[in-house]
Amino acid sequence: MSDSETSRYVRVQVELVLEVDDPQRLSAAALDRIGADESMPDDERAHARSAVREDEAEALAYLVEPFDLVKEVPGIELAQASWTSEVIDYDPDAVEWGLDEDDEDDEDDEDDSEVGVEGEVGAGRV
Repeated sequence: MSDSETSRYVRVQVELVLEVDDPQRLSAAALDRIGADESMPDDERAHARSAVREDEAEALAYLVEPFDLVKEVPGIELAQASWTSEVIDYDPDAVEWGLDEDDEDDEDDEDDSEVGVEGEVGAGRV
């Protein structure tokens, strides 16, 4: 690829740590979103409802949509997006949560008790 072709694409990486202070409200919002999704098949809807009732990370994954973060930005088109949501042990004073550190080694350090939820949007599926 030439420099002009590669400069058309920009990767934006964002890491958020959210505190769930009202799990029932989070689950209710996710259940509302699932109920409103007319394209979701009934068997998938039943599974999704069960998952969001049991897991806050699942509930959050149904509510967070990367496309919503950039849809109003002029001059861009979302080419691809992916995201994960997982329940974690968080200590804001711990060194590993420093915002200026690289996250390249995080996958090796993950706790087996963490639950991960991933979503992905590819070109043309937004």
